[in-house]
Amino acid sequence: MNNLKTLMLMVLMAAIMMFIGGMLGGKTGLMFMLMISLGMNFFSYWFSDSMVLKAYNAQEVTREEAPQLYGLVERLAGNANLPMPKVCIINSDVPNAFATGRNPDHAAVAVTTGIMNALDYNELSGVIGHELAHVKNRDILTSTIAAMMATVITYAAQFMAFFGGRSDDEESSNPLAAVATIILAPIAAMLIQMAISRSREYEADHDGAEICGNPNFLADGLEKIEYYATHARPMQDASPATAHMFIINPLKGAGKTLANLFSTHPDTSERIALLRQQARDMRVG
Repeated sequence: MNNLKTLMLMVLMAAIMMFIGGMLGGKTGLMFMLMISLGMNFFSYWFSDSMVLKAYNAQEVTREEAPQLYGLVERLAGNANLPMPKVCIINSDVPNAFATGRNPDHAAVAVTTGIMNALDYNELSGVIGHELAHVKNRDILTSTIAAMMATVITYAAQFMAFFGGRSDDEESSNPLAAVATIILAPIAAMLIQMAISRSREYEADHDGAEICGNPNFLADGLEKIEYYATHARPMQDASPATAHMFIINPLKGAGKTLANLFSTHPDTSERIALLRQQARDMRVG
């Protein structure tokens, strides 16, 4: 169901892009936005992994440099029938982790020094299982494309606000439709992007729990990470463009979170409850 929901949301996002293209320049604009969409997908496929790792100064480590972490990733990658990904460490006190890479053969799992200090071995295995599930399900590419599409929609709407748009047909565009597009399209794109991200998080929780062997491991880890994310300062250098990649939103900071509708991540308490139920169904302690 989550996979079907993701597909439908991606199609809807592409439809919004093409609609804006049509508002800007009729059939020519529609084709232009379609070409931009294809170009973004190509760019994301080849370069998103290296860009994200560089943005957070993630340092790749070897088995000799981090034997316990490397061995844990290796064991869980075997459980998931995945090639061994790169293992990277981010020098940050904030407990968090993410995976990146265009496909399982070009993947990386990055963890902060904070998460290695805050979680025990079992809890960390749950977190890494979650990240490997993202790799296996190719969620990184899906989320990156969705984020870039939302960005293009927002900038296109801003362009319309400043310069207007005209159809290449004989009649001009409907001005009311143009105004509605300028206002509503960026909001719709943002909501769709966030819905895609939340859908992929639920799926990764479920599959990651199976990879590590016990859903309670991930549930316990999420409880600790959520506490740090809520009571500590936001992660340094974190940006809204990549927040969806982390296991917990790195921009949360102190205080209450926004409503789930406007969040890249599902409510953590709901994720934990689902994992506890999964553990009961699997009959593990």
